[in-house]
Amino acid sequence: MMNGDKAKALAHVLQQLRARWGWFVGLGVVLLLLGGLAMIYVIAATLASVVFIAMLMIIGGAAQLVHAWGLKPWQAFAWWSVVGVLYVLAGVFALANPVAGAAVLTLLLGGALIAMGALRLWIWYQNRAQQGWRWLALSGVLSLLTGLLIAMGWPENSLVILGVLLAIDLIFQGWGMLALGLVLKRSHQSHQP
Repeated sequence: MMNGDKAKALAHVLQQLRARWGWFVGLGVVLLLLGGLAMIYVIAATLASVVFIAMLMIIGGAAQLVHAWGLKPWQAFAWWSVVGVLYVLAGVFALANPVAGAAVLTLLLGGALIAMGALRLWIWYQNRAQQGWRWLALSGVLSLLTGLLIAMGWPENSLVILGVLLAIDLIFQGWGMLALGLVLKRSHQSHQP
């Protein structure tokens, strides 16, 4: 596409988005309501997220098993089969016992945050002379501290952490969609003949 064609295509997409600003506002309101409900019923939100993740793991494991049956070399077949079976077993375990699944996922989340925080701090340390890298250090410290807080409160916090994170994510997405919808509404009104 030439630059003129790209500009026309972009203008067309923006025009379509402006005309549908109400959908963004509606979606934002729904996400805000769901986030509020998740914050009120945080344990239910945690268990629902564990059940959702468990179902995804079972589906992913089954897909890996189907993929394994299409492989010719024995080693590749065995590897993909083992990984698929482990995914299915982990998903079934979390589905059968969502409280224990929440504990495992919370511990994994804490460990991942600790590892990411430490990695960001190490990258910052290697590049600390460069301008603007303090933000990476701040991000690393915050990730590390969050991971340590989760790990120190484990397993007591397992029924709360995932639900709170889900609620916060829904609320932020809701505000983002609502703001985008209102901006599109103003833009739509200003482009009306």
